[in-house]
Amino acid sequence: MVATENSIYVSEKAKKKVQQLMEEAGVAGDPSYFLRVGVVGGGCSGLSYKLDFDNEIKPMDQQFEDNGVKVVTDLKSFLYLVNTELDFSDGLNGKGFYFNNPNASRSCGCGESFAV
Repeated sequence: MVATENSIYVSEKAKKKVQQLMEEAGVAGDPSYFLRVGVVGGGCSGLSYKLDFDNEIKPMDQQFEDNGVKVVTDLKSFLYLVNTELDFSDGLNGKGFYFNNPNASRSCGCGESFAV
């Protein structure tokens, strides 16, 4: 399970933040936990991203590993996330995870939602 074409990618900054958050959540070092990435309806552009830690793989889940981070998404969300990179910024213009999604045709001003 490694990142290949048609994957979800994780930048070095996002990797470090995911590792920090896993430590804070008390799940770092437990190989059964992973980062679950999803897409849900909502936001001013129609679709929003969702991130969480999980330890349950569902039958139709898509699994990837990039930059040492195990990423899992449901099949429906994956259709919106193909070749997306998860990044993290802690700059003055905003702090948080960002999705560089080549499938998004537009996003809202705050970057919290997108449309395809």
